[in-house]
Order: sequence, then structure tokens, then C-alpha cells
Amino acid sequence: MKKERQEVLIIIPAYNEEKTIGGLLDKLEEAGITKWADILVMNDASSDDTGKLVRGRGYTVVTHIFNLGYGSGLQLGYKYAARKGYKYVIQMDADGQHDVKNVEVLYKTLTTKGEDGKTPDIVLGSRFVEGAPEYKVGFAKKFAIKLFKGLIRMLGHLKVTDPTTGLQGLSHGAFYFYSKYNHFDDRYPDANMILQMHLLGFKIVEVPAIMHIRTEGVSMHSGLKPIIYMIRMMYSIISVWVRIRLFHTDIQGAVHDRNSENPKEA
Repeated sequence: MKKERQEVLIIIPAYNEEKTIGGLLDKLEEAGITKWADILVMNDASSDDTGKLVRGRGYTVVTHIFNLGYGSGLQLGYKYAARKGYKYVIQMDADGQHDVKNVEVLYKTLTTKGEDGKTPDIVLGSRFVEGAPEYKVGFAKKFAIKLFKGLIRMLGHLKVTDPTTGLQGLSHGAFYFYSKYNHFDDRYPDANMILQMHLLGFKIVEVPAIMHIRTEGVSMHSGLKPIIYMIRMMYSIISVWVRIRLFHTDIQGAVHDRNSENPKEA
């Protein structure tokens, strides 16, 4: 019997995560999350059995022939969500760092109106906001987070505590906008996308999140990548501000997508 499509899609980008993805799926099932949310694993040309393992569990897998990168994998997931008619997307990592308890918190926040009478467009799961368990990061990561926080506050007058979090919940308007050409960073979508969406009028909120230290696999920010990432992100954050504030790019499209409730083909 074919399972009825839910209104929530959980997107999990994965690259060589066969040692962790099975445990994550176990936890999602044990928590009952798979009863009210669908799972989509974006298998980014893994050389191990990541895709085979997930497919064998009965979940949807999109496998890239070539390694597209984290951002491209997410955007392809947004396109899938838009075309299949999902109302909400929750994205989380495959390496087990994001506790599954966060999923319901993100979903409830996405569907709850704030004091302004509006529901959020983007919910960020933060390691550092008040109420989150203590989470230690290295010096380089701490410096980058502080730098990006400062740039977002200076350029966008927005206070966020965790601008590099990959644990996020998105409304239909937000992921539909992301699904379009040139609306999403195809490599490192982090603080730059938060500033972009804020400047375009999307409502962003943070909630405390439970995070764990990676125990298996290799981080995408290993080796010299953190330095390249930091330089690229600084440039991208400033470029976002110039593009939107000085050239007013994407504003009309963002207003249309932000107010869109009916799924449309991306």
C-alpha cells in the first residue's frame, strides 16, 4: 500500500554517511517522526553504500552521479519539495549531529504564529541561543561564527546566535524561493542566505537545538576548507547586501513567493 504524502519533508544531504545514516533513520522511526513526515536523502555521489542502505529501508533517495556539493544537493531537494506539493521542509545533517528531538520543535515553531500574528518563514536550530545545551566549538569555528554574526547584525540589523547552523525549518514560500535559479548558494549556504532572506522580508526566528559531536565520517570543513569557506562567506555576505540593498535584486519575486501558499512547479 502506497504511503500517503505528508505535509512535511525532511531533507537529509548525505556524502559517504553509511556509518551514520542508518542510526539516524532508526532514531527518526523510534521518535515516530516518520509517521507524520516524509524522508528524502540527497545522496551526493557517495562512494560507499549510503544510497543502497537508505533505499533498502524504503525511503526516497536522489543520487547524484557527480559530487555537486552541499548547497546544490539542498537546492535539488527544495525543487523536489516544491514539485511534490509539500508545505514545509526540515533539513538536517546525516552525520548524527542533529538530535531528532529538534525536528518536532522546528515543525511546531513553523506552524505557530508569533506576537505579530505571522508564522515564521525560516526557523534556525541554534546551538548558542538561551535554552540550548552547552556545545563547544574550536577557536577557528568560534571566530567565524562571531564574524558572521557581526556582519549580519551590521548589514541587516538582525541578531542571530548561530549563523552557520544546517538545522533549519522552511515554509513553502521560503523553500520555493530557494528552489529557483540563482536564489541559493550552491556551495556554502550559511550566513549569507540568512542575511539574504532577512533583507528580502522573510521572517526568521531561532529556537534552542540539541547538537552532538560528529563521531564518524569527515566534516565538509576539514583541512584547508575552513579558511576558504571563511573568505568565501565574507565575500558572499557583502555581495548579498550590495545586490539587494543597492540594486534591489529579487525583491518582487521574494514578495510573491513569501505570500505563496499553493505549491507550484519550480
